[in-house]
Amino acid sequence: MIVDVHTHVWECPCHIADRFVEDIRYTAGAGYKDIHVDLERHRQAMEPVDRAIVLGFRARHVGVLVPNEYVAEYVARHPDRLIGFCSVDPQDFDAVDQLDHAVQTLGLRGLKMGPIYQNVAPTDSRFRRILKRAEELRIPMLIHQGTTFCADVSLEIANPVQLQSCAIEFPRLPVVIAHLGHPWINETLVLIRKHRNLYSDISALFYRPWQFYNALVTAMEYGVLHKLLMGSDYPFTTPQQTMDALRAVNRMAENTNLPRIPVAAIEAMIHRDTLDLLGIG
Repeated sequence: MIVDVHTHVWECPCHIADRFVEDIRYTAGAGYKDIHVDLERHRQAMEPVDRAIVLGFRARHVGVLVPNEYVAEYVARHPDRLIGFCSVDPQDFDAVDQLDHAVQTLGLRGLKMGPIYQNVAPTDSRFRRILKRAEELRIPMLIHQGTTFCADVSLEIANPVQLQSCAIEFPRLPVVIAHLGHPWINETLVLIRKHRNLYSDISALFYRPWQFYNALVTAMEYGVLHKLLMGSDYPFTTPQQTMDALRAVNRMAENTNLPRIPVAAIEAMIHRDTLDLLGIG
């Protein structure tokens, strides 16, 4: 089964503040494209995969507030193809109640968090109360623990090493670290090696081809290719583009003595039993 573990849906400007879009526009420069997600185009983009995880996102600090109801309504139209993850903002006093509602009433099956966007460190008690409840609910979490294009955020709380204490405290909570925690890729790889409940996705990395190639080589050397999950980060890229880039990654090593990623390992990543690993198969 092919699973895209990392896709977004939202409406602009309804769910996305102007400052978030302007930060993307500044960093993307001439490569900027409209990030509004048309739900029919999202569905079409997911046709190359068997299942896709659709992420909610609530981060008031950067002006992103995608209602969990919006995600639930969309995935309910395509229950055989789409799986919805909710999001809650740890700055909300009732964040745990929101999580309960999203899972128990709306039927969402996982949690999306982003400390750098939510301006709350993973070590903060407001964040950890949410993880505790997620573990109790037996749902997985996908977390953006890495850098971003947003200006008014703290890189100090973004290093994946901050997740170590969470992994120790909540060993039954499956966690996917988005984007290999870039640029702290090595930190992410050693974390997922030592903690059985931690994984990472490779979304939104292939358009930095040298970094992408080196990340996979390092993952191979650490023996954790089997803990990497295929994800696209739609609408920033698509699952087909991501799979094509994975299959082409060894072009970086052509006519050199640089190491190659085994074709079998690449195909295993694309066909990973992601849903079973996350407990939502």
